[in-house]
Amino acid sequence: MKFTETPLPGVFVLSPEPHQDSRGFFARIWCEEELRGHGLNPRLRQASLSHNIRAGTLRGMHFQAPRAEAKIVGCTAGALFDVVVDLRPESPTFCRWFGTALSRGNRKMIYVPEGCAHGYQTLEDDTDVFYQISEFYSPEQASGVRWDDPAFGIDWPGDVDPLISDKDKAWPLFIKPGPFKTKEATYAAVS
Repeated sequence: MKFTETPLPGVFVLSPEPHQDSRGFFARIWCEEELRGHGLNPRLRQASLSHNIRAGTLRGMHFQAPRAEAKIVGCTAGALFDVVVDLRPESPTFCRWFGTALSRGNRKMIYVPEGCAHGYQTLEDDTDVFYQISEFYSPEQASGVRWDDPAFGIDWPGDVDPLISDKDKAWPLFIKPGPFKTKEATYAAVS
């Protein structure tokens, strides 16, 4: 796999390196040794699939705390604009975001480290998104921040009125912690 650094520390775009012949190709999309070699969490506890019927569907911005999870996210059908927001108070890119297109055609994936929120907007109808996740889903620890929060200023694609769940519309606005607050207090502020 090819690991491409992004402006956010610990967030990588992963690209498979296909071995191609007349039948098609074979490519590795997860390797514990390669992930660990790049300082990333290689634990895999859960894999999930999201099917999105309509272009413009927006899911996010999600994270889990205090049992934070790392994710590898990719697109197996259709296309999407994938976004990561850095919510790690100690990070030099705290409250900044990174977005990239993931599609069946480019076969890219994104590695989302613990302490970051994740979301996406579909660019095509019938888009499938797969997740490889380092922790088990815990409904009582599931949290999020608003997709349109001015604290982040995410530049979502197009002028599409997104199809978004009531739960995702209701996430609170993010409140940046003062220097006296801890990481746990930061997560509590966005819960």
